[in-house]
Parts: sequence; C-alpha cells; structure tokens
Amino acid sequence: MRRSLLVALCFGLWSLLAAPFGFANGVYQSVTGDVKAAAGTAAPASVAKDQRVVPGTTITTGPGAQTVIRFDDGHTVVLNENSEFRVNAYSFDKDKPQSDSIAMQIVKGAMRSVSGLIASRNRTAIALLAPQATIGIRGTDFMIALVNPAYLSVLQGTIGVTNAAGSVAFAAGATATVASATTLAVAISAVALPASVAASFSSMGSVAVGAAGAGAGAASGAATGGITGGMIAAGAAIVGVAAAAASSEGTSTPGTTTTTTTTTTTTTKK
Repeated sequence: MRRSLLVALCFGLWSLLAAPFGFANGVYQSVTGDVKAAAGTAAPASVAKDQRVVPGTTITTGPGAQTVIRFDDGHTVVLNENSEFRVNAYSFDKDKPQSDSIAMQIVKGAMRSVSGLIASRNRTAIALLAPQATIGIRGTDFMIALVNPAYLSVLQGTIGVTNAAGSVAFAAGATATVASATTLAVAISAVALPASVAASFSSMGSVAVGAAGAGAGAASGAATGGITGGMIAAGAAIVGVAAAAASSEGTSTPGTTTTTTTTTTTTTKK
C-alpha cells in the first residue's frame, strides 16, 4: 500500500514539474499593453512576460499592445496591436529534425516572423496560414499585415506565397500584396503601402530579435519562468511525503550559422 502511494506521489511530482519543461514550446519574451491568450477552449486571460506558450493557443493584442513570442528552436514572432494569432501546432526536438513542425495562423492584424533552427534544417516544416494565402517560410525574417488585402515585407531570406491562383517567391527587400485567396500575390513598391501598414511594419521592424536561423536555447531557459513558487512548494511537499513513505518501509531512494537564400521572384500558375 505504502509502495503504491510512493509511486503515485512520485508520478504526481513528475507530472507537476514536467509540464513547464516538456510541454512549454515557447514563452512571451516581452508583453506590452493588453495581451490575452486562450489555450484550447479556455477563456482568454491576460499573459505576462516569461509565461509559457503551448500549441492550441490563440493570442490577441489590444490597441497599443505588442508581444514578442520566442519558441524553443529560436523562432520568434512579434505580434502587433489589434491582432489575433494562433499556434496551431509546434514540435521541436534538437536531436530529431524529422519531427520538426510549426503551423501558425494569423487571423487579423499584423505580425513579424523570424526563423529559428527549424527553418534552417527543415524548410518544409513551417507554414503561416493567412486568409489570403499560405506563407512558406525558408529561413526568413518577414512581416505581414492584414487589412484586406494582405501586405508582405521580406527583410531577410525568401518566402513562398501560395493560394488557389498559384505560388510566388519573394526575396529579401521585396514588398508584396495578395488581394484574396484566388488572386496571385504581386510585388509592389514600398511607397504603395497604406499608411497604417507602413506604421505597423515600422513598429515591428524596430523590435530587436535574433537573426533568422538563430540557435535555440533562450526560450528553453526562459520557459522555467512558467514554474511558480507554489508549484515548487507543492513539489517539495510531494518529495517530503514520498520520502516519509519510503522510510516507513525501510527503503531508500537512489540518489548557428545563418544561411540566407536570395531568390528571384517566380510565378507558377495552375
């Protein structure tokens, strides 16, 4: 009976402490203003710096708000004000590139995406879904703003913009727009951007983030911020009880180099 209690308590401790480490795929590196998140069907709640981010989370920002999210592989997202962003799926194991996967979605507003290790070793593993197109990320630093149409600005690397009309690749320095899910993306001059989009791009572009293809580590370390004092106390209590149970039975417990690809704009029509 006591041995069963010991096993159950130790499992409880593992579950308590493993959640922030094993399942925390990223953290809010910075939070300014009203930023809320909802995991799954949970009600939206305000977030704080160093709080963890998990797959299935929808993040929203209010007027004047902004947040920087850094994932375990170093991939960074800057979410601008009045935006809605979802982390549909995320998988990263530094020893298993074949398991890499990032599926993100921007519903409204504006965001910046700066690639991490996953993009540098598995370019097909990352996609950003927008209402007008799916953005293929190829070791890239780029921005997107949705004002119907969508506007894009590529700061580094190359992106592929694909929808029912075909696929277009845009290299560093390009500015583009895509009107709808059935209209091919086209390059435009930066001066043709609406004033609100230009302001969003300027705001997000001024945020200091790691270069595309940067290594992992910062987010993983910051993920420990998700462990609260209460969790540590609870863990200590479980250890104490487990130790007492073991003692009563007379048992003892054994002790990134960035690669930038420059690609000319190409068009493929279906």
